[in-house]
This record gives sequence, structure tokens and C-alpha cells, in this order.
Amino acid sequence: MKNIVILGGGYGGLSTVLELLNDQFPDDAHITLVDRMPYQGLKTEYYALASGTISDIAIRVQYPVDSRLTIKYGEIIDINTENQLVQLQNDEPISYDQLVIALGCTDRYHGIPGADIFTNSIQSLSATRRTYQEVNDIKPYGQVTIVGGGLSGVEIAAELRESRSDLNVRILDRGDSILSSFPKKLQSYVRGWFEEHDIEMRGNICVTEVEPNIIHNKDEKINTDITVWTAGIQPVELVQNLDFDKDNQGRVILNEYHQVPSKPNVYVVGDCASLPFSPSAQAAEAQGKQVAEVIQAIWKEETPKLGKIKLKGVLGSLGKKEGFGVMGKKTVMTGRVPRVLKSGVLWMSKNHFG
Repeated sequence: MKNIVILGGGYGGLSTVLELLNDQFPDDAHITLVDRMPYQGLKTEYYALASGTISDIAIRVQYPVDSRLTIKYGEIIDINTENQLVQLQNDEPISYDQLVIALGCTDRYHGIPGADIFTNSIQSLSATRRTYQEVNDIKPYGQVTIVGGGLSGVEIAAELRESRSDLNVRILDRGDSILSSFPKKLQSYVRGWFEEHDIEMRGNICVTEVEPNIIHNKDEKINTDITVWTAGIQPVELVQNLDFDKDNQGRVILNEYHQVPSKPNVYVVGDCASLPFSPSAQAAEAQGKQVAEVIQAIWKEETPKLGKIKLKGVLGSLGKKEGFGVMGKKTVMTGRVPRVLKSGVLWMSKNHFG
């Protein structure tokens, strides 16, 4: 029996599972999916869970039930590519013939002292739950500071304003403007929304240390009640420790079939993979589908034929009524329409439509 082991049931891992489970699935194969939780957490919505505007259950997606699929729950502590074994904490090792690593990312703290200890995260479901508890326990008119003015930072700042109008919300970024990688027109729109909704923006900030209730901007001390960190990501520690060639972001370098060149029966999907575009749920899902196509071609003893992954664009939320987006490479959208589109994408994800 050929065992395809998929580590991580997020966007990339689950996409691989769903693409494999079709009528071409061979009788002598089986899939084992390994994850901590009995459902996928929709990570693109963690900002809303942390802010308190949606419930935990609203962003859960149940895994498929299929006789060809076994789901193992637990903490992965080691990947032994020499012996083709995955070790779980307090459990028997799992052997594999094909391995798909789709374990996602964790925060990147850039070596800043105290950042990993005194800030709150939205990179895992359990961390987001803790952030929700701390943020929503802040006293009235307390201060929330978000470090990082990218998509996640902007979305959580806007959602916090909707969740708790009493809070003082501040967003810090090292660049001149929030959403610096987006078109100027979109940056201007979001800055205007923030000004209208009394969200403080500070640019050209160099965080040098974080202490309880204090963020150091070189010699300046910025006081805060809670600090939420959205200033960078990196592959999870388990992948960081694997002896594979990696790019300067620590992501695994792959061949054209999403395989590790030195271990072609090992695939890496999503935030841990070195790809020609920024990590995203959309990219992970597309890559997961292609990994399934490669595995299916190998089953048929054929050469895989993969097309170029084309991303549709990026959508962001400004609360529940407004949003922003870039479709393709240049088309900017602002206002109600991109927010409705994002709600539609969430519905599709919850119903396994990608």
C-alpha cells in the first residue's frame, strides 16, 4: 500500500487532499493527513477572530470523510527523510512513500529582543485565541499597538475599530506608509479610511526592543497595553531545521514539480516553499493542486505537465462593510465591492470550492 502523508491541513495541505481524492485514485494507495486540530482554521480570517467580530466556529472547515483518508491528530516533532518516517509526540512514527510538507509559517521577529515574549500573534489558531482574550480584556480606552503595516496589520486594526470603538488603535510600520507593497491609490484610500476612523498611523519606525507595555523605537519609548505582531513571517521551526537548500527567507528551494531536488518524493507547499510570489492562501491552494497532479502523473508513470500558477489578486477588509483589492497586477478596487468579494471567497473556502 502506497502511503501519501500530508503534514498540515491548511490551505495547501487540504487542497492536495481534495485534488487527490477523485475517481483516478489507485486501489493500492492511501492518504494520511496529520494536523493538530480536527478541522482547518481559515487563517485569512484570524484577524477577525482576534478582534472579536466573529466566533471561532465561523472559521472552521471540516476535513473530508473518506475511506481512502486517515487523519492523525498530534504534534509533529521530527521528519526523517532518510528513513521516510514522520515522528509524532507520544505516538508511533508514520512511514511514507510520498510526503507533502504544508506546515505553514510562524512569526519572524528579526532578532528584536523581547518581541517573541511580549507581543501577541495571529499566526496559529491557538495563538489567535489567546490574542482575542487579551485584546478584549483591555480596559476601556486602552491602547492596542499593531507592529507591521502590511495586509494582516491593516485588517486587524480596522476590525478592532469595529469591535471596540472605545479602544485607541495604533499601527506602526518601518516604511513611509501602510500597505507599502500595494499601489499608491490603494494606500491613499486605506490611509483616508484610517484617519476617518481615528486609527493612528506611524511610519519610519525602527523597533529595537519590546518590553511589557513598551515598544522601543530606538531611543523613544512607545507606551501600549497590548502589542500585536504582524511584522513578518518565516517557515515553522520544524522546516527551518530540515537539511534542505533554502532561499534567504528560509523557504525550501524546489524543482519545477514542487519537489525537494535531493528528495523527489518530498514536496513542500505554501508558506514553507520558495515561490516566485508572496505567500498567500491562494498560492498555497494552487500549489497543492499541482502537487496532487504530479503525484497522479507518477502513479500513471507519466511526465507531469504543469501550467504556470496565476494568482487572481489580493483582497483586504476594512471592517465588515468596506474593503480594498488588487485584481491581476494593476486593477485597484476600493469600497463595498471588494468586501463582498472577500465574503464570497470565505464562503467558497468553507464549502471546499477553493
